[in-house]
Amino acid sequence: MGTLTRVRVWLVLFVFGLVVSGVTAFPLEAESALLVRLLHAGWSPAPEHLPVLVEWIDRVHHGIAATNRDYPFMAYGTDWLAFAHLVIAVAFWGPIRDPLRNIWVVHFGMIACVAIVPLALIAGSVRGIPWWWQLIDMSFGVFGIIPLLFAERAIRRLATQASRTAVAPAPAASAPIAG
Repeated sequence: MGTLTRVRVWLVLFVFGLVVSGVTAFPLEAESALLVRLLHAGWSPAPEHLPVLVEWIDRVHHGIAATNRDYPFMAYGTDWLAFAHLVIAVAFWGPIRDPLRNIWVVHFGMIACVAIVPLALIAGSVRGIPWWWQLIDMSFGVFGIIPLLFAERAIRRLATQASRTAVAPAPAASAPIAG
């Protein structure tokens, strides 16, 4: 696989993650209801082995359902969150098309991934989110930065290759030897 293809594969993987994160932020009530049903299914070991997780998911679902019932306009905030994920994914079309010129978008994504950690720790503590759930939220930045690091490294390799090609002297023409 060529370097440019490698860059594009890593960036498409990152974009896929953004799109999935964005699209799944729209139907939160249906998703949390499904998760509650799965956790409470007769075959699920979760209530016995992970009661704190089950209690938290139950609480989250109840909060989403109650908010949607009584204050449906609040879901508009997560609609904007979802939209932001999709817009950021679109921004990565630049580096997919021309990675050398648009490496700044990759750097922007890397900064955003790193910034997830303090956001989760600070906002999670202020909002009463359990520490173990904050770890799950931070994992989006930790795992998200991985394809960007690989892409950035490959883009630097492309830049090195391009600079070598740009400064390589043209082969000298054979001139007849004067005698």
